[in-house]
Amino acid sequence: MENHTRSNDRDLAGSGSRDTPNPTIVLAHGALEDSSLWTHGVIQQLQRDDYPLKVFSNPLRGVAHDAAYLRSVLATIEGPVILVSHAYGGAVITQAGDDPKVKALVYAGSPMPAVGESSSECLERFPGGDFASSVDLVPYTLPDGTSGTNVLCQADKYRSLLAADVSESVVALMIATQRPIAKAALDEPLTSAAWTSKPSWQVRPLQDAAIPVDEYIFESDRAHSHVTEVNSSHAVPVSNPDVVADVIKQAARATAT
Repeated sequence: MENHTRSNDRDLAGSGSRDTPNPTIVLAHGALEDSSLWTHGVIQQLQRDDYPLKVFSNPLRGVAHDAAYLRSVLATIEGPVILVSHAYGGAVITQAGDDPKVKALVYAGSPMPAVGESSSECLERFPGGDFASSVDLVPYTLPDGTSGTNVLCQADKYRSLLAADVSESVVALMIATQRPIAKAALDEPLTSAAWTSKPSWQVRPLQDAAIPVDEYIFESDRAHSHVTEVNSSHAVPVSNPDVVADVIKQAARATAT
């Protein structure tokens, strides 16, 4: 299947004004990864078109915690913002996206939970995902004596789960730099959902082994998202950065004022 774009209402590729200053693009990575996710072409393509950028280093500790940190980043930005997420970052931008300067949400291989839903529910609602069987649960203890559980992908399953269409050399770097996410963050329900009141775009990876395609369809239909399908693994910002960057630019043009 070739990559293609479907909009729920109209073609948005040519909308917007060339004279309108570009919005700031804020990139939010997800679990088991760091900000280098965006350095495989997404950042470069946006910079080439003069989009100001903020790369959000997601703490991966909890939805409320991480969304509060993202809001503090938004507070430093003047003018309109497009929030972009991968993986668990979708929960964070959904919760923090109610900031009035946020004009659009772009979910690239990323869940779009509703109020009362967690990222874990988005992984489990439909059959077909292999996330639970591909990760290890690792206990941790904080200086004050409290403890919790981190989630890390098993090295021998990382490529098949997350990056089947990424070169082995790049996957080796992704494995070496993966960051643990608190299991509590994946299980924490959202208290707000910005996609209910703001336009959203979904980059739907059709070969995602972590999030079932049926979940992507369910979420985009519910949110009335503009959808771009791509034959990609979960790591769509790495394997198809041109598609992700193009959708971000579509969202920016469509919401230009």
